[in-house]
Amino acid sequence: MLFLHFSQTRLTMDFTAKQIAQYLSGQVLGDENAKVNTFAKIEEGRPGAISFLSNPKYADYLYTTQSSIVLVNRDFKPEKQTSATLIQVDNAYESLARLLTLYSQAVNPPRQGISPLASVAESAKIGKDVFIGPFAVIEDGAEIGDNTQIYSHAFVGQGAKIGCNCILYPNATVYYGCILGNRCTMHSGSVVGADGFGFAPTPHGYDKIPQIGIAQLEDDVEIGANTCVDRSTMGRTIVRKGVKLDNMVQIAHNVEVGENTVISAQSGIAGSTKVGQWCMIGGQSGITGHIKVGDKVNLGAKTGILSSTPDNQNVMGYPSMEMRGFMRSSVAFRSLPDMQKEIRALQKEVESLKSKLEDK
Repeated sequence: MLFLHFSQTRLTMDFTAKQIAQYLSGQVLGDENAKVNTFAKIEEGRPGAISFLSNPKYADYLYTTQSSIVLVNRDFKPEKQTSATLIQVDNAYESLARLLTLYSQAVNPPRQGISPLASVAESAKIGKDVFIGPFAVIEDGAEIGDNTQIYSHAFVGQGAKIGCNCILYPNATVYYGCILGNRCTMHSGSVVGADGFGFAPTPHGYDKIPQIGIAQLEDDVEIGANTCVDRSTMGRTIVRKGVKLDNMVQIAHNVEVGENTVISAQSGIAGSTKVGQWCMIGGQSGITGHIKVGDKVNLGAKTGILSSTPDNQNVMGYPSMEMRGFMRSSVAFRSLPDMQKEIRALQKEVESLKSKLEDK
């Protein structure tokens, strides 16, 4: 079993390779009594640190790292001797995540209790072992599930429902009537349920179209800092279970994001578009409205999707195209200055030949 304890104000791990291997169902290659008390990237390893190797690009660091223990995939075979003790696991990256989760829980353990400086409406329903920090606001009719953590200055609007084991970090906002499932995380500055961008043009300007629907996050959704999920014009904007949204992502009104899709920073999805399951959307990508993106579609960074895209596509560029085609086009694009010079030279030759023919 692994033990975490505090030493003064600093978290200390006291793990042996044998303990870690037992916890991760791994196999030790080397000294099972090797100890670690911190984490480090493999290229910045130091004695007493545990690192991991999952990307072959970093394999050379394994033979020079000073880390005491390195997690590797079970099928990894070292090419030469290492000073570090290796622990073979099914997935080194996932195993590291499990260890970091233990570390994080020890650094910031769940809190309980309602601060006297919080504003909690009498009609709000508060579950068991909930934490509500100073200056947080819980409005009338709101429901907060068991073990949920609501930090300072977070806001939960009238009639909103927050599931169990959720975390709302400082200044997170859930507008009235919106819903969060269980184990959802909202980082600072994120907003669920602001009005969708709906305006009707008139001769005198733009009249606002009231947004009377809600926004809903299903279970196990995490949204990053300053990310916005807008409420729908009617019905629901839905972020399905397991979705992970990076910082500064925009999900517009009536959008549906499918299960386990991940979206990187500064990406946006316009209104009424449906994105499938297990998609991966690179940073600064944009998806137009009223289309459908299929399951397992991967978008490279800065991709612009202008039309519906079928399942299992890897696309990139603006307008988007199949990724290999985009790479070939990029090569041609870089050649355009030289091609322009050649074309101008050919034009001059053609004009010269025309002139000579006309003189005859």
